[in-house]
Amino acid sequence: MNSPANTILTATSVLLLGVLLGACSSPAPKRAVLQGNNSQSVNFSGSWELDYGQSDNTQQKLDSMVGELNREAKRRAQQGNMAQGPYGGGVVIGNAGANSGESILGLVRMADLITQSPLLEITQDTHKVRVQREEDFDLTCEFYPGELRKVETPFGTEICGWNGHQLVFKLLLPDGLAIQHVMTMGAAGQKLNIATTVVTSQVSFPFVLNRVYNRFEPGESGYKCEVTLTRGTVCTTETR
Repeated sequence: MNSPANTILTATSVLLLGVLLGACSSPAPKRAVLQGNNSQSVNFSGSWELDYGQSDNTQQKLDSMVGELNREAKRRAQQGNMAQGPYGGGVVIGNAGANSGESILGLVRMADLITQSPLLEITQDTHKVRVQREEDFDLTCEFYPGELRKVETPFGTEICGWNGHQLVFKLLLPDGLAIQHVMTMGAAGQKLNIATTVVTSQVSFPFVLNRVYNRFEPGESGYKCEVTLTRGTVCTTETR
C-alpha cells in the first residue's frame, strides 16, 4: 500500500482523522487473520463502476448503528451495569465521549469519505495489485511468498495480503483507529464488493460500508453519481 503520508491528503480526511485520534485512548483492535502464504487467488484487473443501487446506504447504516448501540446500552442498564440516561447512558447526540453523537458521526463520515470513489481501475500481475480509485488515493499491495506485506510508517502500520479469495488492506493507526478494505469478486466475475470497516475505541461497534462495483468497458456513456449524508444520491450524465 502507499504510505499514509502520501495518500491521506485531503483536508477533510485529515480533520476527521484528527477528531477520531484525539478522542481515542484504547489499544488498537486485533488484526484480521490473513493467509500466511500470501498467494494470489483472484485477478481483479479491469475497470469498475460503482453501483449505487446495490451498495449500502450510509444514512440507513448510521440509523442501524445508533439503534444497536441504544439496545446494547438498554440491555446493560437492565443488567444493573449502567445507571445513567434514558437507556442507561447510551448514545447522547451532541455530547463528547464514548458512543457520543460526535464520536459516531466522526466514524461514519470517515467511512463515507473513504468509500466515495465512483470508478476504479485495477491492474494486477503475479506479484502486485494496484487499485486506482477516482478522487481518492491508490491502494497497492505486493505479494511476497510466505509472508504478508507489512509497512511501518509514522502514522501506523499498513498490512495487505490474501485471505483465501479475498484481498485485504488494513491500516492500523495509533490509539485504536483502524481502517480495513476487503475486496471480493462476484461468482461471474462481473461484480466486485469492497467492504470497508472503520473502528475506533470511542464507539462500541465497528462501522461497515459495502460498495458494489460493476465491470464496464471504458468509453461507454453513463451516469456519474455521488452519495452524501445531507443530499442523498446526486447523479449527472457523462461520457467517459
